[in-house]
Amino acid sequence: MQGVHATSDGPWVPLRLGPECTAAGAYVWQCLLQTGAVIANGTDTPVEDVDPLASFHASVARRLPDGTRFTAQQRMNRRQALRSYTLDAAYAAFEDTEKGSLTPGKRADITILDTDLLTATEDEIAAARVQATIVGGRIVYRAAD
Repeated sequence: MQGVHATSDGPWVPLRLGPECTAAGAYVWQCLLQTGAVIANGTDTPVEDVDPLASFHASVARRLPDGTRFTAQQRMNRRQALRSYTLDAAYAAFEDTEKGSLTPGKRADITILDTDLLTATEDEIAAARVQATIVGGRIVYRAAD
């Protein structure tokens, strides 16, 4: 899944699929989650921007450029979205025993943000910036002060 597709496709999906098909099958994340499906979220470069924060924002906001929300009832809550980018993405790659959560014995792959994605407003999520990235316990990126 690429969360940002919901917001980039949202303006034209109902026009092409019609309202019934859109409601029944276009980015129906809550319907999928209610069945127990695992949603592995990611980015779709070069079709979309590689920025996972933009995709996370789209997953929880589903706000279109005109300010409306594309099938708002299907938005992920913040915990669902975070899990879709971490543990569930690792699960989809058959790597959930070694990464995807901060658990003893797993790789220390961590991204540190300047914003708490679980409590921030939608606008604050959209403006969030990476402060540091740690891969395998080593700092591989640190933002300039």
